[in-house]
Amino acid sequence: MNKTAALKFPRLATSSKKRALKRITLNLTSDEAQNLEKYCEQTGKPAIDVIRKLIQALP
Repeated sequence: MNKTAALKFPRLATSSKKRALKRITLNLTSDEAQNLEKYCEQTGKPAIDVIRKLIQALP
């Protein structure tokens, strides 16, 4: 967040108690994307939750 936005919207400034978020872009093959979509449909979970859980399970 830039300083101007933080000054105008002090409640939006990142608190040290909150986790910082980082946006990533993930390139998938068509097959990988289809597998992810199928899994999400079967489980009723959004892709972001599925990917986040897999990342959290990493050592």
